[in-house]
Amino acid sequence: MTTVTPSASASEQTAPDWLADAVFYQIFPDRFANGDSTLDPPGVENWGAEPTADNFFGGDLKGITDHLDHVVAVGANAIYLTPIFQANTNHRYDATDYFSVDGRLGDDGSFRRFLAAAHERGIRVVLDAVLNHCGDGHWAFRDVIEHEASSRYVNWFSVEGFPVRAHPVPNYRTCSGCYYLPKWNAYNPEVREHHYAVARHWAQKGIDGWRLDVPYFINHEFWRGFRRTVKDIDPELYIVAEEWREPEQWLQGDLADGTMNYTLRDLVLGFTADAAGGAKAFAAGMTRLRDRIPERARPAMLNLLGSHDTERVLTRHRDDVAQSKLAYALLFAAQGSPMLYYGDEVGMTGENDPGCRGCMPWDRSVWNTELLEWVTDLTSLRHRIVALRRGSQSVAALGDEVALVLRDAGESGVALVAVNRGAASVVLPDRVLDGRLFGADVDPRSWSVALDSSPSTGGDARAGYSIAPGSALVLVGGSRP
Repeated sequence: MTTVTPSASASEQTAPDWLADAVFYQIFPDRFANGDSTLDPPGVENWGAEPTADNFFGGDLKGITDHLDHVVAVGANAIYLTPIFQANTNHRYDATDYFSVDGRLGDDGSFRRFLAAAHERGIRVVLDAVLNHCGDGHWAFRDVIEHEASSRYVNWFSVEGFPVRAHPVPNYRTCSGCYYLPKWNAYNPEVREHHYAVARHWAQKGIDGWRLDVPYFINHEFWRGFRRTVKDIDPELYIVAEEWREPEQWLQGDLADGTMNYTLRDLVLGFTADAAGGAKAFAAGMTRLRDRIPERARPAMLNLLGSHDTERVLTRHRDDVAQSKLAYALLFAAQGSPMLYYGDEVGMTGENDPGCRGCMPWDRSVWNTELLEWVTDLTSLRHRIVALRRGSQSVAALGDEVALVLRDAGESGVALVAVNRGAASVVLPDRVLDGRLFGADVDPRSWSVALDSSPSTGGDARAGYSIAPGSALVLVGGSRP
């Protein structure tokens, strides 16, 4: 585990307050909705065909704008967009111009209309900052290919010799050996200024934050400058780093506000989908993760079960809707901002890239309404219950099958999320209802059922609360003894 000692000035910095109330919705633009067929590239596939690494389906910014009401109906109030800048692939992690919208998505006007429509609905927008690498079609890299050592941009990249060679092995640094993703030389002051200008350009257009793609491939001093650039424009702009293992290095106040919480994803899906460990192991893992994250950063963590880089949630649960619902209950119980990957809420399936990047089905007859209702119930409850948004987090277990998450917001109330992955009903004992199991102090008579995934009632304070097999129960309370 990485040990990081923050500077005094860094430790005083806090994440944007709005994150505590945020529910994110991630959109992969080419696969969400085709709103303007005149923008379709040659050879565009029919909507809903099998996704591949290379094909296009014509999703665009107008399509996203046209379906913002769905985002609102799901209960999300923030969108994370994977890249929208000019590029050559469907994923657009190979930018050729960071200052313009990809023509297959629209233009600056399309983006302006999308952003205005989102903001009118109370939806914030976070863009993808892909600054470790660009595409081999980027104008600066093309200049190096053409002019070789005499190119004024030759030191913007790390080229070992000329002519520039992509095959069989690139003779220039790349992202993970991918020939069409030349790596920027972030030590070059001109590259840093180019990248910071990108951050300023889109922030000044009104976006609400940046997600940092593979930031672990760039030195921290670059990201300190990026943070200063962004926060000088508006301290409420969100910076969230992609991180799959050790989040704490990004959370000392000088780099990012939060990270994509893949570690939480591993813990939740390990418990609900894989049965890799019992509830005690899950609780211990969640407690360790919480303790690794500075308190000020906990509300800014971007919690997720799926993304464009993972298999779909329902696929991971082998098409088991009930078990998927348990995972979502734990996602929404955790401290931080929950994120839904487009289509997961209606039961989309698919293995990892490219399978997880299928087209959003807009035919409601194919939607999994049970899953959709559960997710929207969770988002609605989170918006209504302060403790689920802003309370502290404690995790405990009853045996191997029942995981418990207590959120405590002091005078604003408490919430208890209980998940039973086992085959037998479990009655919550007094030490849970009075808070002793969590080291808290709660009036056991104050609880009421807010949400129950089982068809039967969860009971009441007098008779005792029961969690049915394979179900989740959410209780809310307010008073102290």
